[in-house]
Amino acid sequence: MAKQKPKAKKPKAKPKPKAVVKAKAKPKAKSKTSAARSKSELTAVKKRAPRKTSRRRRPAKSTAPEGTVRIQKHLAEIGIASRRAVEEMIEQGLIAVNDKVVRKLPCFVNPQTDVIHVEGVRVKTRRVRHVYYLVNKPKGVVCTASDPQGRKRAVDMVGPIGRRVYCVGRLDVDSTGLLLLTNDGELTQHMTHPSHEVPKTYVVTVDGRLDADSIDKLKRGVYLDGTRTQGAWVKIASRSATSTVLEISLREGRNREIRRILLRLGHKVRRLRRIAIGPITDRGLKIGHVRQLLPQEVDLLRKSGTGGKDS
Repeated sequence: MAKQKPKAKKPKAKPKPKAVVKAKAKPKAKSKTSAARSKSELTAVKKRAPRKTSRRRRPAKSTAPEGTVRIQKHLAEIGIASRRAVEEMIEQGLIAVNDKVVRKLPCFVNPQTDVIHVEGVRVKTRRVRHVYYLVNKPKGVVCTASDPQGRKRAVDMVGPIGRRVYCVGRLDVDSTGLLLLTNDGELTQHMTHPSHEVPKTYVVTVDGRLDADSIDKLKRGVYLDGTRTQGAWVKIASRSATSTVLEISLREGRNREIRRILLRLGHKVRRLRRIAIGPITDRGLKIGHVRQLLPQEVDLLRKSGTGGKDS
């Protein structure tokens, strides 16, 4: 018999690999520093978020009853004093309307029917003729209406003219230079109100040699009484090892502003002289002298400042 061939063995199937189930990684616990950081970031975002605030209603402006005007405007127009000076008089209880002292503003008057007293003197309602004087003030003369020390006043330099005039702005007693004297309240308001920015130019001599950094601070402005000054136009006229002469033009009028700024920069003012008010200069007017302004000069002053020819 023929030998049977042995049957070929079937290859054993390889066992399927078991599926490996990966365990989910546990979330890492936040460290104390990262938790604190995220909390601070969230707080910062909350702080940056705009708050919903209710708009405050502005108080309605007081409107003048028919036939009346504000008392400070009326008294300024008839040449009693500037609007600001009238407001100061009201605070001091120096003005009465129909025998009642005015204590607060707004106050409206009828120029035709109301009786007004200023410092006990009845005010005439007719419009007075305006006068304008340019004074080159010497050192030692004061710009106030009255002086307890009996020093010479700028208004005394004009002499008897038959009407009351007052200084437009001020120069301190140690300074010299130009002053305007008038009884025109509207012009005074224009020249002194900060919004009109009428330039005033000075020649200033200081101790020491001003460096470029100090000049730059003068131009950019310096903090006085918690607010930055507007800044000035500055030109060096001359400079030595012991002193500096500057030409400075300002468009705001804080009390003794130039002296205080330069002292803050480490330089004491030796001399200060105002040489121009807007377009009006001291050319031809010696210290201690007075002259009347020409009509065209008054018109130039009315146009000076913001929006004017010299702005």
